[in-house]
Amino acid sequence: MTQEKGKIEKKWISFGILMLGAGTIYKLGFLKDAFYVPMQEFMGLSHTQIGTAMSIAGLISTFGFLASIYLTDRVSKKIMIPLSLISICVCGIALSTFPSYPVFLLIYCLLAVCADMLYWPTMLKTVRLLGNEDEQGRMFGIMEAGRGLMDTLVAFGALGIFSALGSTAAGLKMAILFYSVVPGVIGIVMYFLLEPDESPVENTAEKSSEKTVENANKRAWEGVVRALKNKNIWLVSFNVFFVYSVYCGLTYFIPFLEEAYALPAALVGVYGIINQYGLKMLGGPVGGFITDKVLHSATKYLRIAFVIVGVILVVFSLLPHQSMGIIPGMAITLCISACVYSMRAIFFAPMDEVRVPREITGSAMSMGSFIGYLPGAFMYAVYGGVLDKFDGLAGYRIVYIIMAVFAAGGFLLSSYILKTIKKAK
Repeated sequence: MTQEKGKIEKKWISFGILMLGAGTIYKLGFLKDAFYVPMQEFMGLSHTQIGTAMSIAGLISTFGFLASIYLTDRVSKKIMIPLSLISICVCGIALSTFPSYPVFLLIYCLLAVCADMLYWPTMLKTVRLLGNEDEQGRMFGIMEAGRGLMDTLVAFGALGIFSALGSTAAGLKMAILFYSVVPGVIGIVMYFLLEPDESPVENTAEKSSEKTVENANKRAWEGVVRALKNKNIWLVSFNVFFVYSVYCGLTYFIPFLEEAYALPAALVGVYGIINQYGLKMLGGPVGGFITDKVLHSATKYLRIAFVIVGVILVVFSLLPHQSMGIIPGMAITLCISACVYSMRAIFFAPMDEVRVPREITGSAMSMGSFIGYLPGAFMYAVYGGVLDKFDGLAGYRIVYIIMAVFAAGGFLLSSYILKTIKKAK
């Protein structure tokens, strides 16, 4: 009994530290979120240079997810997770020197490799393996909420340091170092907390290190091939794709509210904090609880949420916004965001429902990340292009209809996945 209790405690401690890592590993890569103007002023970067760095890093991330299909099941999480977090720390220390632009670009590419190729798929794999089938929704939901909370605390901590040092170049250097040290410390702690991946017992005749490496490589490639041949992994991955396509559209709620309702500057900040942080912390646990305790199925929850989001988006696109008050507009957009955040929190949980073998979890999560997060590489350009082509509210109405179409696609795919699960049972 004591041993079992110890295992449970260690599981949740490991989960908590993973959550801390997930909430800090992207802070340096998205330094612009809190320090856009100081980056321009003290690092001498233009809008184009910052945008180019983000685009190149995004491209590296896309191919990083692809490479991680092999790496995640080849290298133990005990090595991969600490390595990624400590590497982020080293990159951050280099960034704090305010390097030349070519070096700045190189650092941003390395940050993308560490976060998206090494850490993220491995973290998803570890979370899945920490929980049983009945805990998937809650664990992924709590992970998203905790990530949002950690994200907020670390961001305010860095802003506090920056302000305390007079909002100067020295303040920015110290804020970057703060963003660097936190994941570094978490990485060191994770090395001592995480257990190595379980691996099949090797044949006694295969004791040489060369043979062991050869067999490990062979098993990893077999895992990749099995993942690529598994229809259910493709189905779950494209369900993530539909959720993320809708999620990309949430970015345009703030400019819409400013244009349609002349949202005051003070309310823009309040709305942004609620939308970015508050709903992430709320939506994750709510989605996880309903998934595990009410519907007992992440796919059922996604199907229902797709319907709710799609219907609200269609109705919202048809409303006479010119004659409406600002409060209904804010309330409706926040409801849509809350639903989408709850979906985003648990959209990898169906991997257990469709019985993806646990020994290829790393390949499955990497593949799901590659396909699922792919809209981030082009949907912002699609939505932005629509808004540039169609002036005023007409462009936003088209964007909301496109988002509703993706929600409809997600509903149809979720229904098909449920039918597949039922047939398998």
